[in-house]
Amino acid sequence: MATLEQHSVLNQRRILITGGSGGLASQILQLFSQRGCEYLHSVDLRQPSHRLDGITYHQADLTDPNSMHQVFQEVRPNMIIHTASPKFDAPKHIMYKVNVEGTKTLIQTAKKHGALFFVYTSSASVISDAKADLKNADETFPVILGDQQPEFYVSTKALAETYVLSQNTRSQDGSSHFLACAIRPSGIFGVGDLVTKVQIGDNGNLFDFTENKNVAHAHYLAAAALARCEENPPLDDVRVDGEAFLVTNDEPRYFWDFTRTVWRYAGDKTRPNEVWVITRSWALLLAGLLEWVFWIFRLGEPPLTKTKVRLSCMTRYFCIDKAKNRLGYKPLVGLEEGLRQGVEDCMRRRNAEQSAHFIGALGSLDPTDDRRRSVFHLAMDGQSKSRDSL
Repeated sequence: MATLEQHSVLNQRRILITGGSGGLASQILQLFSQRGCEYLHSVDLRQPSHRLDGITYHQADLTDPNSMHQVFQEVRPNMIIHTASPKFDAPKHIMYKVNVEGTKTLIQTAKKHGALFFVYTSSASVISDAKADLKNADETFPVILGDQQPEFYVSTKALAETYVLSQNTRSQDGSSHFLACAIRPSGIFGVGDLVTKVQIGDNGNLFDFTENKNVAHAHYLAAAALARCEENPPLDDVRVDGEAFLVTNDEPRYFWDFTRTVWRYAGDKTRPNEVWVITRSWALLLAGLLEWVFWIFRLGEPPLTKTKVRLSCMTRYFCIDKAKNRLGYKPLVGLEEGLRQGVEDCMRRRNAEQSAHFIGALGSLDPTDDRRRSVFHLAMDGQSKSRDSL
């Protein structure tokens, strides 16, 4: 748990959080508010369907310098928490424009307006090539860029993180600075509603996950650590500015055990002998065929791809000692409790959406909400989320 010192160091900061209509940003705003932060602002391309008390919301385009200039003039933030990102399946040009160009615009605007601190929501996947297993991987693993990074979304996150950390500056006399760091949560690649009765591979691969509130907690600790660096720069072996931090629940699970736990909380009664196990090689063959058919007939992305197969069969867990030692990070919410809460939240949303559709037909409510997705996706990360915790 964060200390009183950490609480006080952020209480009077003017904090701007991007992506405020998304689930992660909402969790961050709520947690920062609960810990005494008095000047919290959110900016996003659209307004959230549910506003939090005590938060000032702004509507602006992250990729438009003039739009962001107006927000910064009004807010005058000295701390930026940058979570905004498009969905994992957004068109490539949107991913690049928001994740790469938008991040550059945000940092340039922040510097111009005198902001001092910047925390970026990156992804644990920036050190993964989506092929090789990651066993106890840490921040010494290189960021995968260019042709070595097959996932375009991850590539844009890696480019953005690299740029953010390159902008970390501190003058020798401490008179001027722009302190930046990155948080790399680890999540899971969504495989949709097939997971109740289908398993790909032998389920021998451990995978790391991060509950949503724990991700918000890591952002708070990073922000507090950067603020403390302003007056007391730490030694290089414990520095926070200019650094990236992997964060997980520190409870790796077998991939398919995790997915079935999600469905168990959702009320699924599938017995182990009812699960259809497909070998990795057959799944890759099927995925390749589907990709070819969908490409020929221009049907978009198929429900099963070779990348999804590889990810669901990969071992991918991380060492988070750096976050523990330098940020004081420790998960607040356990995996089982997070799953239970996430599924309950998802079921409430689905019930509410069904009611909204009915009432909306009468002209009383607008039921549109981009958070409509499978129980698996929502319970996985407990949020609307643009897949930035992959």
